[in-house]
Amino acid sequence: MRYVLVALLIVLFGYSLALVLQNGTELSVDLLFTQVPAMRLGLLLLLTLALGVVVGLLLGVQIFRVFQTSWEIKRLRKDIDHLRKEQIHTAQLAAAEAAANTRHEKTVVDIHPNDRSSTPL
Repeated sequence: MRYVLVALLIVLFGYSLALVLQNGTELSVDLLFTQVPAMRLGLLLLLTLALGVVVGLLLGVQIFRVFQTSWEIKRLRKDIDHLRKEQIHTAQLAAAEAAANTRHEKTVVDIHPNDRSSTPL
């Protein structure tokens, strides 16, 4: 992966250098707040390309963050619903077990050997 990135950077640098060298025409550029009297066309193209990449990456990161937050909220809501259903099921099982124990206590009579009534011999 590292070699691919290095190769990509070398190709990008070579393309940028060729762009600047091939487009050597000088022209004046108005940059809203200032004016550059003479700038090479290749350099101008390179600067606008770099500016576009930076702005695109920043916007892409922001948009991805919004989508990622939305996906996380949906996942957490599903987890909450699952846990809520599991909690209700556990409470129902505990209530049924408590009811069964109550019925069992009412129907079972504990007879201990020491509690036998004395029978006449």
